[in-house]
Amino acid sequence: MTLFGLIGYPLGHSASSVFFNDKFRKENLVDHNYTNFELRSVDALRSLINSNPGLKGLNVTIPHKTTVIPYLDQIDETARKIGAVNCISIKYGSGKITLKGYNSDVFGFRESLLPNLKKHHQQALIIGTGGSAKAVSFVLENLKIPHVFISRNPAGENQTDYAKMEELIPSHQLIINCTPVGMYPQVGDFPEIPYELLTKDHHLFDLIYNPPETAFLKFGHNFGASIQNGSEMFRLQALKSWEIWKNQSQ
Repeated sequence: MTLFGLIGYPLGHSASSVFFNDKFRKENLVDHNYTNFELRSVDALRSLINSNPGLKGLNVTIPHKTTVIPYLDQIDETARKIGAVNCISIKYGSGKITLKGYNSDVFGFRESLLPNLKKHHQQALIIGTGGSAKAVSFVLENLKIPHVFISRNPAGENQTDYAKMEELIPSHQLIINCTPVGMYPQVGDFPEIPYELLTKDHHLFDLIYNPPETAFLKFGHNFGASIQNGSEMFRLQALKSWEIWKNQSQ
């Protein structure tokens, strides 16, 4: 059996196993399986791999996208620049297991954002500072869209707190939620921003895809903004992960 999987904690919100196992069935890959591995600590990564000898690839989600990096043997140049990994290839050879990290979130975010990006979306706000936020920032930098990180505890470069949102929202018309706030099962939660300042010129992108419409997006829609969830980004990053795993096995 050729195994793939997802590491993170918790994983009740994730559609990865359904997506990949459906894909395997459709492509008649009867010896392939995708499993969720709930890891509270990334320290258990090597033990997980050693106990699953058929494991060829892993996706990585909250909260391990940055903390997993020291446990890897190699890292793709893009993932190194971002400082976050959401895809790992696993190679076996000469009595050694080699783990290489990649970032497929970049592809998923960029390709799902571009069809919704308008000329007036000249500046952006990124809510959150974790691994997903790093990938989003990398894409925005390449698109030459200036952006500010919103954090409860701003510390790094170009970060500010929620109190500045009232001042920033009018001139920053692309707002991306990169936090798990509002994700299943806490569907009533939402980032605390002044939604009443939103207009029809704003575009809200929530990386969350479960539920399909978060409270963040509902509020945005109610105040006239265009909205987008993370379902297409999820699909595209998953397909890119599959491409990475297939290529490394050839």
